[in-house]
Amino acid sequence: QVQLVESGGGWVQPGGSLRLSCAAAVSVLSIYVMGWYRQAPGEQRELVALITNSGTTNYADSAKDRFTISRDNAKKMVYLQMNSLKPEDTAVYYCKATKIIGRSEYWGQGTQVTVSS
Repeated sequence: QVQLVESGGGWVQPGGSLRLSCAAAVSVLSIYVMGWYRQAPGEQRELVALITNSGTTNYADSAKDRFTISRDNAKKMVYLQMNSLKPEDTAVYYCKATKIIGRSEYWGQGTQVTVSS
């Protein structure tokens, strides 16, 4: 069983920045594709950013040029640096691990991000 724990959420004014962290309780992080997703009230959960074990990244259009996903396999950590935050970025942000072989999926419990003045 893989456990993922997100942290770093909170309240920030529009234009501000937050850095989310995801700690993965796994034996080896490199066998997982890692991603950040978010879910706003009344909305479906959506992809924000993905990063493969080799560091290739993919972003939702809403996140391009503002968010950066990164990973540290040695520390078993995944990060999401969010800049120029907008009220529409308000959501619960979830960390997800997808095992490369077998495609098993694991989710964290989420961390709330609120962007408002």
